[in-house]
Order: sequence, then structure tokens, then C-alpha cells
Amino acid sequence: MGIPTEAIGSIPRPRWLIEASGDVAAGRITAQDYAELADRAVRETIEQFEATGSPVITDGEQAKPSFATYPLNGLPSLAPDGAVIPFADGHTRQLPRLTAGPFRYAHHADAYLRRARRYAHAPVKQAVIAASALSLIYPEDGIDGYPRDAFLADLVREAAADIRGALDAGAHSVQIDFTEGRLALKLDPSGQLLQSFTDLNNQVLGQFTTAEQQRIGVHTCPGGDQDSTHSADVDYAGLLPGLFSLNAGAFYIQLASEPDRPQVLRIIAEHAKPGQRIFVGVTDPISARVETEEEVRDRVLQAAQFIDPSRLGTCDDCGFAPFGDDTSTSRETAFAKISARVAGTQLAARELGI
Repeated sequence: MGIPTEAIGSIPRPRWLIEASGDVAAGRITAQDYAELADRAVRETIEQFEATGSPVITDGEQAKPSFATYPLNGLPSLAPDGAVIPFADGHTRQLPRLTAGPFRYAHHADAYLRRARRYAHAPVKQAVIAASALSLIYPEDGIDGYPRDAFLADLVREAAADIRGALDAGAHSVQIDFTEGRLALKLDPSGQLLQSFTDLNNQVLGQFTTAEQQRIGVHTCPGGDQDSTHSADVDYAGLLPGLFSLNAGAFYIQLASEPDRPQVLRIIAEHAKPGQRIFVGVTDPISARVETEEEVRDRVLQAAQFIDPSRLGTCDDCGFAPFGDDTSTSRETAFAKISARVAGTQLAARELGI
């Protein structure tokens, strides 16, 4: 059977694709020109992904402007001055602000998946953004004629449709990116914001059968952008108990970069529910050093001391370039880390006899 291993999603975009993104925004090339370049990047990324031996691949999110904002790209009812997310190194990312309703996605994830499956020979996983992250685009002072409750109802419907479309289009699995979970505790240590995020995401997950929920996973990490994080200083002990209340079949948990991995594994072992598969992070995308196969093996074996190996999987801590303009990690480093994860997971599986 082995131990399943999956990437989180993004791979650094080629420099020429990043430049083309600026060119299309400035009107120097057409949207069709850019789409053809993005298609080339997807094809090349999938070829390199499959060369690592990874049993499940992604499209590297090559055509997404970011993991968080792909549903919003091109919507007319947005202003640029939304919520600001500060990172530890001092840089920030800013979400747009919704200015009018009703809220609808401009793009759904199944379009990315269908393009990837044209080129892929391996099963393709699809990442989607959590409804809780997109809830942050609604302004604190509200929108005339479009109350927050109406926005949230629209958001739940659209987020569920995003997942449904990917499942129906043949995704191996759908991963909900919930990086704002740990950040919520930094913004509101009382836990009320985190609870509201969890409740909202469970409204989305409630649109699916138990069998469908087994094909849906949730990813958590403290952010990963330009080799920095936004909430690594928040204790996992505040997040993980509530995380496992999400009605999903799999959880992808950043772990390789944690200073006290055994403590995190103890919390996981205590709070994860029966039937939930735990993918532990065994490579650190914001570190330039490529892990060895033996390091990955040892991290898997450590996790197996706390989690039944039959419920264990491995992943990278985070995407390698969740925002499209991030060049802090090279494509070569990303694929080298993925290769080490795949090989090291296989070593651990052999040692565990599975």
C-alpha cells in the first residue's frame, strides 16, 4: 500500500511567465497571448512534476495569480484597499475589498484542473481557497443593500460549487487552503475569529456527502511567501483541536519547519478523529536547503510513532510560490525537494513494512 505523498500546490512560475503577467496587465500583450504562455507553463510543470515520481501531481498553480485570489481576478466590484496581511520580514499582502453584491466567483478551479488533465498521466489534485479567507474581502462597515449574511450565503454557495466542479471534473482530491486559520489566532487570541472561520468552512463542507468529504482535505500552515511567514509564532495548540472539527477526510499539516515536532504530533494524535488521514509536512519550502531522502525518512518514522502508519501521509509544508510573483525559491529547488519527499517517503514505508 505504501504511504501516500502529495504536494500542497504551487510551484514557482518561470521568469518569462511572471514577466508576461506584468505585460498583459500593462496592455503590452493580449489575454490570449498570456493564456498560451500559461498553458506552456502548465505543460512544462506537469512534465517536471511527473519526472519526480510523485504519485499525485498538481498543475503548480501556474495560471493562478495567487492561491487566494484566483476567484476574484477580473471582478468589477472590487477595490484594492482590503485587509492587509503582514509577514514576519516586514512585507505585506493586501486583499481586495468587495464594493457591491451579489458576490460571484469570476473563475472556478475546475478550469485549471481540466487544463492540467489534458497533459497529465498521473492523478491530479486541485487546490481551492477556503471560504473563510474570502470572507475577509467583505468590509467591516458593510455594503449598502447587501448585508453580510447575504454575502456569506453567496460565498458558501460559490465555495461549494468550486469544490463540486473540481470533484466532478475528475480531481484525485480537492485541498482547501486554510492558511488563515493560524493567523486568526494571532488577530484574535480569544479564538472567536477562528471559530467563525471553522463554522463557515463547515457550512461549505456540509454540502457534500460523507463519501465526498473523504476526497476533500484541508491544508494549514503559518503562511509562506518570499521566505517568510505570517503566523509561525502562534502555538499550534490553539489551532489543531478545532481544526479537526472540520468535516474533511484529510489534513495537510505544516510540520517540517516546526521547532518542536514531537509536541505537534502529540496534539495531532490526541485530537484527530478516526478516519481522518494526516499528511505531515516533511520538506520546508521556505528553506533553500534541499532535504535528503534520509531526513525525510526519519521525519516520517518520527510521525509514525504518534500516528498509525495506516492513516499517515506526507506533504510539503506549504506551496513553493503561493503568490504568482514570488521568486524566492527556484523551480529547481522546488522539484528537488519534491523528489526527496517522494523518495524519503518510500524509504520510510519500506522500513515500516507497508
